[in-house]
Amino acid sequence: MAKNKWFSFIVVIIALLFLNIASHYFFHRFDFTADKRFTLSEKTKALLSNNQKPVTITVFLDGQLPPALKRLQVGVKDLLADYKAYANAEIKLNYVDPLAGLTAAEQDTVIYNMAQDGIEATRTALKTESGTTEKIIVPAAVIEADGKQMPVKLLQNFNVAGGYEENINRSIENLEYIFTSSLKKVLNGYNPRIGFTESNGELTDLQLEDARVTLANNYIVGRVDLNTITKEGLDKLNMMIIAKPKKPFSETEKYKINYFVMNGGRVLWSIDQNNAALENLRTQNGQLATAMDLNLDDMLFMYGARVNYNIVADPANNAEIPVSTGAVGAQSQMQLYPWIYYPILLPDTAQSVVKKIDGIKSEFPSTVDTIGVKGVSKSYILATSPYNKVYNLPKPFSLQMVAAQLDPREFQSTPQNVGLILEGSFPSVFAGRPLPQGISQPFTTVLNSKPAKMIVIGDGDIFKNQVSEKDGSAFPLGFDRFSQRTFGNKALLLNIVDYFTDDDNLISLRNKEVKIRLLDKARIKLEKGKWQFINVAAPLLLLIFFAIFQHYYRKYKYAK
Repeated sequence: MAKNKWFSFIVVIIALLFLNIASHYFFHRFDFTADKRFTLSEKTKALLSNNQKPVTITVFLDGQLPPALKRLQVGVKDLLADYKAYANAEIKLNYVDPLAGLTAAEQDTVIYNMAQDGIEATRTALKTESGTTEKIIVPAAVIEADGKQMPVKLLQNFNVAGGYEENINRSIENLEYIFTSSLKKVLNGYNPRIGFTESNGELTDLQLEDARVTLANNYIVGRVDLNTITKEGLDKLNMMIIAKPKKPFSETEKYKINYFVMNGGRVLWSIDQNNAALENLRTQNGQLATAMDLNLDDMLFMYGARVNYNIVADPANNAEIPVSTGAVGAQSQMQLYPWIYYPILLPDTAQSVVKKIDGIKSEFPSTVDTIGVKGVSKSYILATSPYNKVYNLPKPFSLQMVAAQLDPREFQSTPQNVGLILEGSFPSVFAGRPLPQGISQPFTTVLNSKPAKMIVIGDGDIFKNQVSEKDGSAFPLGFDRFSQRTFGNKALLLNIVDYFTDDDNLISLRNKEVKIRLLDKARIKLEKGKWQFINVAAPLLLLIFFAIFQHYYRKYKYAK
C-alpha cells in the first residue's frame, strides 16, 4: 500500500517536470471565454512573430478611473500581455498617468504638448467619498519602434451613438485592430500616397485641413491637378479622393482617372448631384436646388454605380442648424433647430470598413444605386433611417422650413442608401474610344483593370471640416461647432484609407465582438434581499451547520 502511494507521488512529480520542460519549448494560451476575447487573430500573431525590432508601448490610461474606464484599462492590459507573450522581439510596456501630481497650469501645458503629437485628453466624472468630481484623463497610448512613434486612440466617441457602457464596449472590441494596424505602420514604415483632386472646384485646403493633417501622420498627402498630372505621377499614387467637385470633368481628366483605376488604384468618390447649400439659404433668403452637371454619370455607370439627382430628408435622425430668431439689443439670437436635410447616416454593421463607427453627418445627400457590372462586387455601407423621403430636383429651400409641421405618414419608407463600395476588375471607360485632347499616346490599352476598389458616396460634404468664424481655424473633422457633437466622419475617412491602402486587410479585425454582461438592475432591485441573504447569511449558516455536524460526528465516532 505504501509502495503504491510513493509510486503515485513519483509519477505526479515526473509528469509536472515533463509539463514544465515541454511548456518551455511549446507555447500555447487557452481562452475559455465564449466570445474569445483573449484570442489574437492570426494576422496579429504573424506580425508579432515576424518582427525583429524592439517595441515600446506607453499607455496613458492609468491612475484612478471610473468603473467603465477600468474595464477599458483592463482590456488594454490583457491585450498587450498577449502581444508580449506572442512577440518574437522584446515589447516593453509602460503604464503612466501623465497628469498625476501636476498643477492645473502644468496639466494644461502637458495636454497642449500631447495634442500636438495627436494624443487627446478628455474629461470624465469620478465618484469619490466626498461626491462626484471631474477628472481629466488621457485615453491613449504611443507605440515606438525603430526611431518612429505613433499615437493610438483607445476611446470611441461618446457624443453620438449608443450609451456610455456601449461605447466603452465598442472601444474594447476595437483594441486589437487599432494596436495591430498602428504597430504595422510603425514597423514597416510604408507610407502610401494619397491625392485629393483640386482641378474641378473641389473642397479647399482649409475645408480639408483636418482630413489632410490627420492622414499626414501615416501617409504622404497632397493635392492632385488632373489637368497637369502625368502618367508617371499617377503611377506613384495609391489612392485618389474626389471630394465635392463643382465643375464638369473634361474627357482628359476622366481618362486619367480611368487609367488610375485600370492600374489597380483606389478611388473615393464624395460628390454632390445637387447645388443645395445652407450658406445660400442665409445669404439669398432661399434657394432653388438644381442638378449639378459633373460629366461623371457615364464613368460611374460603367464602374457599377449611379448617384441620383435627388435629396434625402430624414426627420427621425438628423443634425441641427443654427437659425436666427430675431435681434435682442444689438445682437442676433441664434437657436438650434433639427434640419431634416442633414441626415445622420447609419453605417451597415455587416461591413468591416464601417463597423463600430458613429453616425455620419451629411448635408443634402443624394441616394446611390448599383448597376450590374460583370466582375465587380457591390455592397452598401451607408444609409438613412427607415423614416425618410426622397425629393427629386429641382426643389426650393428656405430657412422657414425648420418650423414646418411634418406629416409622419409622408416619411414612412425603407432606408435609403447613400454610400456603397465596389470591388473587382472594372471595365475601361475608354475602351474603343479615341484618345481625348491632350493625350498623345495611350497610357494603357487594357480592357479591364487590375483588382481595384472604389467607394461612392452621394454627398460631397462628408469629409469637410467646419471653420471658425473668429480666427479662420479648422475644427476637427466630424465635430459640429453649433451642437458641440462629434460624429463619425473622421473615423469613416480613416477606415476607408486603411481599407484601401492595407493589402493585409487588417480592418477585418474589427469584426471581433465582446458581449456586455451587465447585471439586471431591475432584478437587483426586486431580489436585493434574497441575494444579500445568499451572499452574507447563507455562508455563516453553512459554517455553523458543519461545525455542529463535526461535533456530533466526532462524539458518535469516539463514543464507541
